[in-house]
This record gives sequence, C-alpha cells and structure tokens, in this order.
Amino acid sequence: MAESRTHVPDRHAEHLTGLAEVLCGIAASDRAGRKAPLLCTSLEMLSAARVLFRASSVTIVTGFLVPEAGKAETDGPPGSAVLGRAIRALGKKCRIVTDPFCLDVVRACAKAVDGPEVMPASTSGEVLAGETDCLVFVERLGRASDGRYYNMRGLDITEWTSPLDCAAGLAGRKGIPVVAIGDGGNEAGMGTLAESLKGLVPDFGPCLCSVESDVCLPMDVSNWGCYAVVALLSGMGGRWLGHSTGEESAMLEAMIESGGVDGATRKRAPTVDGFAAEENLSVVEKVLRAWVDAFPADAANSSP
Repeated sequence: MAESRTHVPDRHAEHLTGLAEVLCGIAASDRAGRKAPLLCTSLEMLSAARVLFRASSVTIVTGFLVPEAGKAETDGPPGSAVLGRAIRALGKKCRIVTDPFCLDVVRACAKAVDGPEVMPASTSGEVLAGETDCLVFVERLGRASDGRYYNMRGLDITEWTSPLDCAAGLAGRKGIPVVAIGDGGNEAGMGTLAESLKGLVPDFGPCLCSVESDVCLPMDVSNWGCYAVVALLSGMGGRWLGHSTGEESAMLEAMIESGGVDGATRKRAPTVDGFAAEENLSVVEKVLRAWVDAFPADAANSSP
C-alpha cells in the first residue's frame, strides 16, 4: 500500500476532473441559500481527495452541539463516518475525534456503518495525539475573529464548545495539512474564505470562522461534501468506497435514537439541515451514479 499513499494515478486525471465537476453540481449548488457553496470549486474538491489519498494516518474532527437539545446535530457525523471508513478501506489509519458533549451521537453514527473508532477530546493536543499526518474538520464549529463561537443563528455558544479548532494551528506548526468541510462559514477551517464570505453574507460577517485550512470545501451540507470526496477517492482507488442509501438511513436513525437533532429545525427527526430524508437519500444515489458514469469499468468490477 506504500505507493497508494503517495501517488494518485495519472491515467485517471481526466476522469477525476470531470467527476469533481459533476460532484460540485450535486453537493455545492447553494440549494440552502447560505452563499458559502458558491465559493466551492471542483479543483479544491479534487485537492482534498488527493491530500487524503496521500495521507497514511488521518484524524477527523466533527460534532456540532445544538444547545437547545444538549446533543449534536445530524450534519457532520455521517459524513465523517463514511469518509473515515473509506480512508480505512484504502489501507490507512483513521480515527474520529469529538468533544464529550457530542460523543454519544457521533459514536452511534459511526457504529451504525462500522466506521472508525470515535475518541473524545477537549484540547488540540488530544486531537493530534498519535501518528496523525492529515487533519480534517467536518462541520466542526470554529472561533470567530473575536475568539467566540457562533452558530448559524448568530448565537454565542462558546460555553458549549470545546476549542478543538485550535488543532488547526498546532497542525500548521507541525506541517500537517488541514482539510475543512463546512456549509455556513462558521465552521473550523472556513477562515480561508472569510474575506470572500463577508461580501456574500455581510450580516453574518462577525460570526464567520477565522481559523484557516489548507484545503477548504464549502458545501450545501457538510455530509454531502464528504460523500463527494469519497466518490473521488473511489476513482483513485479503483473501487467503490462509499455507502448505500440503507446505510444513510441507519446512521440517521442511530443518531436520533441517541438524541441527535437536525441543526436547522432543532427537532429529533431523520433530517439534515432542514433537508428531508428523501433528499439526503437522493444525494447519496446521485453521488454513486456520478462515480459509475465516470468509472464504468471499475463499477462493473465493484459492488456499490
């Protein structure tokens, strides 16, 4: 597996580029009207996949607490579980990290699809403990320029938020690449796009994250961004590494049973950011179809 950690097959370059463009249309069309996805590019999405393909030990940080429920929201854990499982399938190490507030929901989600181990952390040092050579934030709240943490409603939820985003600075000092996947601009790593986002969402400007990343993907829904990246990793790996609609439903059900809520509606329902279960399942199907269309020979020899 040594070669797979350092080399992306050049023979797939055109197919991967085309697939990334299609995936952007599926997962970053700004259908929620948050504006951030307008800044997503297929090149950046492909860069994220390449960074992960070259890594050997990945740490994924997720979990966004909804104070009214005292539990994590349904966006973030599924994407992290599917992405982490794909990374492991490529022969790499991967673990998911979250804070104690979100631990039960994130663990239930990962367990539902045999995803990576989920570990609790409260400090940046705990996040990067071990052999990590790539750090990924998935729908993880990041501090604004005033040092506080704000949700999409502009509410200060600092007291509910462990500063795991500080791991980005530590990773930078250690030369570890940071990949960020978010959907509103207040998530860890989205600081890379802060200036552009201020022009798109001026009223939300003070709440935007100031923490930067090396590769930044603003998506319609963070989970969908992970699914898109997994499709690209599948193209690089020569077989389907993603999940099924049945597994999507299983993750949502597991989170709801653990108290998870939709971050937009704040209700315990199998929805994500206000999108109905049917729409989430549709995205899962479209991502798979995009990979099949881009790599028909691999699909014929795989079992998606």
